[in-house]
Amino acid sequence: MGSRAREFPATSGGGIIPPMRVRKAQKADFPDIIRLAKKDNLDYAGMEADSFWVAEENGRIQGICGLKKHPECLELCALGVAEKRRGQGWGAQLVRAVLGEAPGEVYLATVIPDFFLRLGFEKAHAVPASMVKGEEWCIGCTPELCAVMVKQGKK
Repeated sequence: MGSRAREFPATSGGGIIPPMRVRKAQKADFPDIIRLAKKDNLDYAGMEADSFWVAEENGRIQGICGLKKHPECLELCALGVAEKRRGQGWGAQLVRAVLGEAPGEVYLATVIPDFFLRLGFEKAHAVPASMVKGEEWCIGCTPELCAVMVKQGKK
């Protein structure tokens, strides 16, 4: 498994944006990962134990995406991008980086299924038992929008 950083051109109708660099997170990145996750209500207990990827611009973390290991599956979680960089492909590049290193099927629970459909995810026919969430997990979201999706990672 390589953990090489990859640079991607960011796009915007407003002018030139410095390129983003996507890489696997290091332990020293977690204060910034947690800060960004909390800002977008994506933080959860024990997230420091999961694998994360970051998208950075000029050395500053502007996006995060986690991969949580469950007993019977992998879960893509905590995908978040700084507000000023949304809509520029940063989230999609983070998801692709995670999928490029994920050994097997990757599940996720989301209220934005259309975004993940564009990245090749499909609605899951069954939800792995360890991914079943309690009602408290859904506080603040619209449950009828929630979908569990799956996609094959690297083979």
